[in-house]
Amino acid sequence: MTQMKENICRNYCYQTKRSKVKTLNYKIDKLELVIFDMDGVLTDIISSWKFIHDYFHTTNEKSVTDYVKGKINDKEFIKRDALLWQENGKPIKKERIVKILSNVPIMKGAEECVSTLNKNNIKTAIISAGLDVLANRIAKDLGINYAYSNGIKTDDKGYLNGDGIVNVELKYKEKSVKRLAKKLDIKNNRIATVGNSCYDIPMFSVSGIGIAFNPDDECVKEAADYVVEKKDLNLIIPILKKFF
Repeated sequence: MTQMKENICRNYCYQTKRSKVKTLNYKIDKLELVIFDMDGVLTDIISSWKFIHDYFHTTNEKSVTDYVKGKINDKEFIKRDALLWQENGKPIKKERIVKILSNVPIMKGAEECVSTLNKNNIKTAIISAGLDVLANRIAKDLGINYAYSNGIKTDDKGYLNGDGIVNVELKYKEKSVKRLAKKLDIKNNRIATVGNSCYDIPMFSVSGIGIAFNPDDECVKEAADYVVEKKDLNLIIPILKKFF
């Protein structure tokens, strides 16, 4: 892996309230696992959380600021979001979220990319701080083997109660990569990670190769081994094939 320059992103940055992750400089020899971020990579939206906020005409800008500054953790971040999602001043059911997210578009080339990996016996996974109801659907639709993401709990009647389910810490996504690698008994130098935001940089650091796809900041490009700026996942296939 290449070493990231000392800089803070122009957008929200994981480096603001955590130490920069150490780059381990793995040298890939054979590809066994490809891990994708979801929002902005497998889906053609900025954020699954924002997608719902836009639907309800709400905003979580204050929560984002508090999270970036380290004032709240991932679980509180989720709780604040969920409590904003109401209709006629009343809580909504989880099935409402599922329906809203059913309109999220798949990224161009995603089906072909995952299909190519499957045909070559390369395992695939989603590691995302986005919503699990979307990640699980995307994984099923595309044939992705594993999906790790976050969710919201409901009460006994199916209404969102605000409690969050944190499986992937946004600022520490490398932890999820390491857990999956251990579970599958795959060496880190046989893993490729694909992401678009500064929060994906820690995934790059513990992978054989990191691919900045549709990057939303210069720091993502600097931290990656390969950069694909056009929104078409077919374009990462030639990169990955080098290591089949």
